[in-house]
Amino acid sequence: MSTGLNVETIKTDVLIIGGGTAGCYAAYVLGHSGKYDVLIAEKANIKRSGCLAAGVNAINAYITEGRVPMDYVDYAKNDAKGIVREDLLLSMSEGLNEVTKVLEDNGLVILKDENGKYVTRGNRNIKINGENIKPILAKMASGQSNVKVLNHINITDYIVQNNEIYGAVGFDVNEKKAYIIKAKTVLAATGGAAGLYRPNNPGFSRHKMWYPPFNTGAGYAMGIRAGAEMTTFEMRFIALRCKDTIAPTGTIAQGVKAKQMNGLGEIYETKYGVATCERVYGTTKENQEGRGPCYLKTDEITKEQEEELYKAYLNMAPSQTLKWLEGGQGPATQNVEIEGTEPYIVGGHTASGYWIDNNRATTVKGLYAAGDVAGGAPQKYVTGAIVEGKIAGQSIEHFLDEENKNDSDKYKISDKDFESEALKYIKKYNIFLENKESLITIEQAEETMQKIMDTYAGGIGSNYQYNETGLNLAKEKLEGLIDVVESLHAGDMDDLLQIYEIKERMTVCFSVIEHLKARKETRWHSFAENMNYPDESDDFNKYINSYSKDGKINVITRELVDAKHKLLFSFDDNNNVHFGGDV
Repeated sequence: MSTGLNVETIKTDVLIIGGGTAGCYAAYVLGHSGKYDVLIAEKANIKRSGCLAAGVNAINAYITEGRVPMDYVDYAKNDAKGIVREDLLLSMSEGLNEVTKVLEDNGLVILKDENGKYVTRGNRNIKINGENIKPILAKMASGQSNVKVLNHINITDYIVQNNEIYGAVGFDVNEKKAYIIKAKTVLAATGGAAGLYRPNNPGFSRHKMWYPPFNTGAGYAMGIRAGAEMTTFEMRFIALRCKDTIAPTGTIAQGVKAKQMNGLGEIYETKYGVATCERVYGTTKENQEGRGPCYLKTDEITKEQEEELYKAYLNMAPSQTLKWLEGGQGPATQNVEIEGTEPYIVGGHTASGYWIDNNRATTVKGLYAAGDVAGGAPQKYVTGAIVEGKIAGQSIEHFLDEENKNDSDKYKISDKDFESEALKYIKKYNIFLENKESLITIEQAEETMQKIMDTYAGGIGSNYQYNETGLNLAKEKLEGLIDVVESLHAGDMDDLLQIYEIKERMTVCFSVIEHLKARKETRWHSFAENMNYPDESDDFNKYINSYSKDGKINVITRELVDAKHKLLFSFDDNNNVHFGGDV
């Protein structure tokens, strides 16, 4: 029986890959003028996809009364120990309150006090009833007359020639169908990467993790393979979470001011520092040195505060509320045990991702990036990703305006040549569908990759610590896994999706390993705990960047960019990228 896929070719002005937070808002912005056709390609369904699928109970990036955008820049910079793009953080921070108001106008419920002011939670947060925040964003995007949504489509590869993007190729996750999408410009809004390392919960519960398990680093992987410059993959993110449920701890720590406490009843949170990485590090050290388990001390909160926590977790992590209720002991009577998760690569919390300019353009002409997939601006959270979607959408429109003004035919590549290039990738899909049953299952291949990273590249099992010898072993063992993955058999389109998710993760893993090796210091405890270089070094007060060429990852460094300057890219006639603007 033939396993050949049906192939559909689509043309659009703008292709948005990923219908999450940033992707939806970019489409909403591009819908205002209606000048250009926009296609959103989403692996799931945009109504409930991405990080906001289950909702959220606070806007964590907001300029509260008495504060200014530069305060947010300083906060993010201090938390990341100086390795941030201040220009990106500032342009993001300047738009936080505006997009929050747009969300409210479109139906998001934001809590207000008796004076009609937003109820704050800490210095940068406001409380919301956000169970329906993703459906709101999805409606804002899909409601535009020039925006089309293609759900259940997994995009696997960009079509790039001479450092210019012409579209992408992917497949339907349910039907035996492939898509060739020709576009004048592309926005990567696919999110970060989960599942690189062995997770907290094994077996059936392995997908109970902090970051969406279906965010597999696809956008990173496509960019890496296309030669785009990437940044700061060594700044991994490890979340401090409620044990077993992997529910957020910030709601408790900020909502009821609960302190971190070890098994001896000692408050330890200020002992190691208060940066995000240090909160994880402190918990790891307390357990490592025999003073665990560790908790958030909640046994002194009131019953009213307990009820508020029940409601808050129902908005985003109902499993935690259910655990309290089923166990018969809520946080007012039992302290909440905490643990660190496996490491993730995510540009919404750390600075990992595409190296972009202030317009959110990447180093590949015509390719933009926004949200978790974009590097340089940590602590984006929801509203930061939305602002980046807005900036990217506006920049894309300007880019296309300029192309039209210059009478440039952006479809410079012929249909025949474009489809010929795309069919090379579709042929690979068919190879997996035609492979004979292999001795190793898709799940076993994934677990092997995660075990390698956990053991040799600083996962939970090694208390997030690594050294150069281990990193070299991780690279060697992953290289040995490549042929195994290529021999896997896809019995249906869901199997094909899972195989490509492993391939995407492995591509990201190789870059993570090179970045961890290149930063010869320990600037962020736990996030990058380099046992060969346990101290911070002024020599590495810079960005570690990389690009792939001929299958080899090349690591380079770049100087820091402050808020007074804006990095802008331009391209010469040969599509070589040049750094300009104020830098």
